[in-house]
Amino acid sequence: MQIKPGEVAQRFGVLGLTSFGGPTAHLGYFREEFVTRRAWLTDRSYADVVAVSQFLPGAGSSQVGMALGYHRGGWAGMAAAWLTFTLPSALVLAVFGLWLADADPATVADAGWIRGLLATAVAVVFHAVAGMAKNLAAGPVRASVAVAAALTVLLAPSTFTHLLIIAAAGVLGTVLLRAAEDSPAGGGDIDDDPGIRQVSARAAGVALLLFFLLLIGLWLGAQVVGGRFLTRSSAFFETGALVFGGGHVVMPLLQAHAVDGGWMSQETFLAGYSAAQAVPGPLFTFATYVGAVDGGAWGAVWATVMIFLPSALLMIAGLHFWGRWRHTPWLRAAFTGINAAVVGLLLAAFWDPVLTHGVTDATSLAVAAICWLMLAQWKLPPWSVAAFGAVAGLLIL
Repeated sequence: MQIKPGEVAQRFGVLGLTSFGGPTAHLGYFREEFVTRRAWLTDRSYADVVAVSQFLPGAGSSQVGMALGYHRGGWAGMAAAWLTFTLPSALVLAVFGLWLADADPATVADAGWIRGLLATAVAVVFHAVAGMAKNLAAGPVRASVAVAAALTVLLAPSTFTHLLIIAAAGVLGTVLLRAAEDSPAGGGDIDDDPGIRQVSARAAGVALLLFFLLLIGLWLGAQVVGGRFLTRSSAFFETGALVFGGGHVVMPLLQAHAVDGGWMSQETFLAGYSAAQAVPGPLFTFATYVGAVDGGAWGAVWATVMIFLPSALLMIAGLHFWGRWRHTPWLRAAFTGINAAVVGLLLAAFWDPVLTHGVTDATSLAVAAICWLMLAQWKLPPWSVAAFGAVAGLLIL
């Protein structure tokens, strides 16, 4: 197959400007553009790539985009797909973060449009929790894992708690969910398709080695040496490496670092999360906003690179190992348990900080309820819901 990184950049650049609606919608856009319209790969090949992303932590739709870019344009195509799909939303959120970084935190907290965005976040997270629970925490065992995870993180909040919950959920899944007939994210059994560009064993091994060296090395450096650079690098890389179940899970993991670590106020953090709903592209660019508020322009760039880097490294390895491991029953069961646990993590975040900061009176509750109707029942695009929340807050909150 001829390598065409320029074509990859062009097509993903258009999608980066127009792909509203979150990861599920992105997968639909990708299929329409690259399977139906341009025939870059077959439906079976595309399903294979999606299945790999469902089993890996990280930015799911971005990982699919990276794989498609690699399939069409090699390593340069992979980089081009990520950059052009991510850049539009990253730029918008970076500018927003740089603007708020200079604002007085008290003024930010009291601004009506900020309070409107906080109420919007209530609707967005509630909608995400409900949808994820239906798909990933159905049945008594998975629901129990989700509730236990939520209660644990509320009663013992820390970054370590998140890590322990994910590890414990994987073990519980292996023990209790081995006989489950459904896959953790609906990936299903998909036969290998020789049309997918192969990743060599050497490239996969290097990617896995870099992943674990960075994950462990940055964490040790942050704990032993400390300092702003290592602390922030570890936080963003760790978050990108541990996000199972969708982009919304970025919020509670980053909140544990950014707010609990004193990088910014809760109000500033949640305002950025709501604003992230109004832009196209991956929700992981919320980290760009966090980096901009905390560290300026270079902070925004570094946060973006570090939170997406685990997704790229894992996808490189995943494309190589998927055909070998995808039928392993214990691995499927482990990821079923992990996906149930991340529903619990998001449920805990919905209570605190989202609900406790977003609904402070009957008026903010009304704004949140209307935003939920717009998003879940009227099926309006998320950017319009965020815009409504900001305007409503400016006028009445």
